Amino acid sequence: MTVLLALDDTDMPGTPGTGRLARGIAAAIAARYPVAGVTRHQLLVDPAIPYTSHNSSAVLHVGAEADAIDELAGLARELVLDSYAEGADPGLAVVDANAVPPAVVAFGQDAKRCVLAQEQALDLARNAGLLLEPLGGTGGGVIGALAGIGLASTGCDGRYLELGSIRALGGETTVEAALAAGVAEIVTPDGRAVTAGRLVCDHGKGPKPAVVLGRPVLFVEACADGWRALRRD
Repeated sequence: MTVLLALDDTDMPGTPGTGRLARGIAAAIAARYPVAGVTRHQLLVDPAIPYTSHNSSAVLHVGAEADAIDELAGLARELVLDSYAEGADPGLAVVDANAVPPAVVAFGQDAKRCVLAQEQALDLARNAGLLLEPLGGTGGGVIGALAGIGLASTGCDGRYLELGSIRALGGETTVEAALAAGVAEIVTPDGRAVTAGRLVCDHGKGPKPAVVLGRPVLFVEACADGWRALRRD
């Protein structure tokens, strides 16, 4: 069973982002429960939304039973309250991945194209019996947290921020190393499998595979002497 734990709006300009905090929480949780990965989910970028940089939420995928939700929420809550930036409006959601209702999936999809209200998120979570909490400031991060849960539950949205040992790979590596580090499959946009060769990743960082049918899939295109990693967004 998988428990989804989502964060949003924990940072301010010039401070570590929500993704970094999510990875820190994943490291703490991994002492007790296996963490399959941390995914990033892009939401609407609009002047009416008070996002910090890119308006994305982060979701941890934790191997745990539903009865661990309160424990996981307590750990995440403590770490967010200790670490979020002053002026931020963090929100937290923790849900059994098998219990995400269609209305929450629809809410996540709407958050990619519409400006939503905090009250909508809180009312939806309350009616569905899901754990959703504002943790500081205005608490507006509950919108992105609930949206992240909805999107992550589909298994076909976002990309991995943390997966296996991919963050140990640099901007130039190999296809073989990426597959060994946790990427399930490397393919071209037209679906051709790539199993060997030099791999170049943008900005000097490791590969950022997309979530495709619940699996980490890295898309690549041919480049000089090898392959260049592509990002879904």
